[in-house]
Amino acid sequence: MRATNAPASRKRRIRTIKAAKGFRMRRSKLYRYAADALDHGRQYAFRDRKTKKRNYRALWQVRINAAARSAGMTYSRFMEGMKAAQIELDRKTLADIAATDSTAFTELVRVAQDALKTKQAKAA
Repeated sequence: MRATNAPASRKRRIRTIKAAKGFRMRRSKLYRYAADALDHGRQYAFRDRKTKKRNYRALWQVRINAAARSAGMTYSRFMEGMKAAQIELDRKTLADIAATDSTAFTELVRVAQDALKTKQAKAA
């Protein structure tokens, strides 16, 4: 007689069905379809964990750019000035400052502009 290890197989199948809770129709009821749906969903989840980081960085850049332009400077020149001034704030923090504290951001823009002027003076 063939040993099938039925308890472990049943446990694995039930775990898959429970993980597919909320899926529609046979994808939440039948093991074969639930397993396929979960595999596909996990591929999307893996891919989109990477995409999420990319999307947030783009959002922060847009926010910094908007605040920098309202202060009379472009994003790229602002970031160049920040690097020249050796201010190592990340984009997430800069975007938060730009959104919540306009006076502090204006001061950062002024510091970046001064650093750019000194950088150009050294180059000339």
